[in-house]
Amino acid sequence: MPELPEVETTRLGLMPILGSSVVTLTVIQPRLRLPIPDSLQSIVGATLLSLVRRGKYLLLGTSKGTALIHLGMSGSLRLTPTDEPYRKHDHVILVLDNNYSLRFHDPRRFGLFLWLENEPFQHPLLATLGPEPLSELFTPEHLFLLGRKKKQSIKSFIMDGHIVVGVGNIYANESLFYAGIHPLRPANQLSLTDYQRLHHYICQILATAIERGGTTLRDFVNSKGNPGYFQQELMVYGREGKNCLNCQQVLELVRINNRSTVYCPQCQPTFE
Repeated sequence: MPELPEVETTRLGLMPILGSSVVTLTVIQPRLRLPIPDSLQSIVGATLLSLVRRGKYLLLGTSKGTALIHLGMSGSLRLTPTDEPYRKHDHVILVLDNNYSLRFHDPRRFGLFLWLENEPFQHPLLATLGPEPLSELFTPEHLFLLGRKKKQSIKSFIMDGHIVVGVGNIYANESLFYAGIHPLRPANQLSLTDYQRLHHYICQILATAIERGGTTLRDFVNSKGNPGYFQQELMVYGREGKNCLNCQQVLELVRINNRSTVYCPQCQPTFE
């Protein structure tokens, strides 16, 4: 699944489209996680004014309304020459007035492409989201105060979008490894010092992943169709059964909330 760095990489790559206008809209497959609404046709003739990210959502602001987009499990949003042939699983095509097309590609069809005419951040999908992890609102104290009320595993806690947005499975694995925290440790057992260390690595790893263009494990490509390169720096994710790059201990796999979780039993010791 594209996580925060992949979505932010997509956003940055698409910034040059701002100021363009939509000439035509083609919806090839409307059946995504939620059906593409007929009201999306309103985007035709609109000028593209802004492109912001909230968690893993993209909000394409126009002179007529806002397109709310989620890349789902395998989606991408690419800018291509208008005359380039459609690819299988290209579901939404916006032809712009600059001889380029914005194409929403989603093989597994878990993504979203909605149209909002009211205040977008009040939409139910966005209204209750937690702070952005690279913002000033995300602090160790924020994690500590909320975490001391939670008995769930620390990995599940930091992946909860109501606590903090955008910390998906890849980056949760990596952050906990660098912080030396066992992923099954209950959130309410971590001290403020633990949360300070974890907060530091969440921010550092997400920022580095954005610089590297995200992580490509299977499907993700950026707005130009290129993969990300952060996967070359992964310490634990996807490396179960291999030796830890830090201590040579064999990495172990456990499933937490049905998500693969890889950790080092020596660098991330068990807890009392």
